[in-house]
Amino acid sequence: MSTETLSPPPVTRSSKPGRSWASKLGLQLVAVVVAVAIWWLITTVLASPTSMLQDFAPQHAIPAIGALAAQGVLFPDIWTSLWRLLVGLLIAVVLGVVTGLAIGTWQSLETASRPVFQFLRMVSPLSWAPVAIGLFGIGDRPVFFLVAAAAVWPIVLNTAAGVRSIDQGFLLAARSLGATPAETLTSVVLPAIRPHVLTGLRLALGIGWVVLVPAEMLGVTSGLGYEILNSRDQLAYDKVMAVILVIGLLGSLLDALARRALGTGNRQAV
Repeated sequence: MSTETLSPPPVTRSSKPGRSWASKLGLQLVAVVVAVAIWWLITTVLASPTSMLQDFAPQHAIPAIGALAAQGVLFPDIWTSLWRLLVGLLIAVVLGVVTGLAIGTWQSLETASRPVFQFLRMVSPLSWAPVAIGLFGIGDRPVFFLVAAAAVWPIVLNTAAGVRSIDQGFLLAARSLGATPAETLTSVVLPAIRPHVLTGLRLALGIGWVVLVPAEMLGVTSGLGYEILNSRDQLAYDKVMAVILVIGLLGSLLDALARRALGTGNRQAV
């Protein structure tokens, strides 16, 4: 008879994706309901009947979204804001990837540029608003500049980190096989840093969206940021809150789409 002891089979946790998904959705819905209830309590019950807070209540702000859409201003403002965000992000991606590749490849360049980059990175992008208006005038170009100025740094830092994390053995193997610098870049470096660049791009998207709205309050006549100022000037505070809701919903949707499209959701929770 064998004296070998049999270890008990490993305990595996049963996975029920349907129930897990349903429970997560239920928890999120509960959180939304609680948030709306607190919002209603503050603006309707606790606020004085003559207080301006009454105009920000959910029973006024949510219908105001439909009113803005019926006026024909909501969707054009959304498209305009998304277009400005896209252009600013494209500028940031080009500058950020090129700069990140350079400082990640050459240590001396990274050391020399660190004080300047650290200084620029810590300056609020909106601080550049007077400079942007002075350089580019009134219109879309200052908005492009401010979005790019905010979004470029996550891309630079993540790209540089990706380059520094590449296994040097791969680079040596490429060189030993006679690969040119361009072939090494396209065949080894860019595929290796892709996860880092995508993570930086997702971070840049969030930062760019946050900066976009105040940037659109500077001399433009369209966009969601402009619509907040326009509604405020009309004392239509329910519409101000309605635009804020649209901004939050669109930002959440953009982040969810970026997490799915860029595939960064499982690698890093941001």
